Amino acid sequence: MILKELISNVALLIASLFVYSQSTHAMPLSRSSTMKTKIFSGILAGILANVLMQYSMHFDTTIVDLRHIPVILVAYYGGPVPALASMFLVIIGRFFIGFNTSSMLALLLIVSITLFTLTITKLNMSKRKKIFLTLTSSNVIFTFMIVYLLENPGTLSFLIPSFWIISYMAGFISFYVIEFVRRSQNMLNKYKAEAATDGLTGLNNVRKFDESFNKIASQAIHNEEKLSLLYIDIDHFKKVNDTYGHKEGDQVLIELSRILKNTVRSFDIVSRNGGEEFTVILLDCPTDRAMEISERIRERVENHPFLLTTGQMIHITVSIGLACYNETTIQPKLLIKEADHALYDAKQTGRNKVCITSGREWVSHRA
Repeated sequence: MILKELISNVALLIASLFVYSQSTHAMPLSRSSTMKTKIFSGILAGILANVLMQYSMHFDTTIVDLRHIPVILVAYYGGPVPALASMFLVIIGRFFIGFNTSSMLALLLIVSITLFTLTITKLNMSKRKKIFLTLTSSNVIFTFMIVYLLENPGTLSFLIPSFWIISYMAGFISFYVIEFVRRSQNMLNKYKAEAATDGLTGLNNVRKFDESFNKIASQAIHNEEKLSLLYIDIDHFKKVNDTYGHKEGDQVLIELSRILKNTVRSFDIVSRNGGEEFTVILLDCPTDRAMEISERIRERVENHPFLLTTGQMIHITVSIGLACYNETTIQPKLLIKEADHALYDAKQTGRNKVCITSGREWVSHRA
């Protein structure tokens, strides 16, 4: 009977933790979490602890369960705020079951475990040792309490070792589940970022550009906003690679990426679409404003000394094609084609310039 109730507690605990970890993976509990997140996690832990008490073993007025595990978890990951929130809910829930000597000692038990956990988490030791020490201290405290409350040696001789084993098992499995879900989510986030990011420059790659452009174009249509697109290409970049090597060419691409990010607005979207070709999506930006940004990019690149790994300084220029939805074209789907055509025109008519397409007319600008 003892094993059945404790194993039921373990199963309920693990299932609840897995669901909780999956549903809160975007904002996992930590000591740097917001106060709202800490309080919310503490309340959930307190509720789970109260549910575990409903499936406890009864020895007259004394009940035995794993209510301390949720409190330990939030104390370990979130610190004092969620620990105290869950602890108070456990105390209140226990008093609702019955107000007697057992419930008073249960109060002392959960307070002691909470304080021990908060103290142990501050020690300079490995995570595994902290978990083991926390679970051991809680088992020791439980043993003293249960020996005082129960006088039947036969019951104690079976209950205490069973509780220790299952408490260790539940504790380590609980930590494993949380760490497993967090590692899995971190890996997933990493893979998502890598799938959307250019490995060399850290900018969006062409896949992310396509996704972002389609989404933003739809929003521009819905909100009746201007949307500008820049196509940027490094002039004579092949010559840079042939003269200085591909390693130095990569250095130029990285530095150009920094210039682009620092020149456009914080909410604009910069991408490397491949090779020496870059794009900038200018949100809610009319042609005149886009022209100013384009010229600023062109001038900064032209005047910027690019430092190679050899210590040598070189200068490069860029050509830029510009198109604007609701001004140069009324079809967002044609924006990419129009900007690409404008870039082609800039390359064919001298380079180091910005070209805008307006219907079938081309207007070139150069400082």
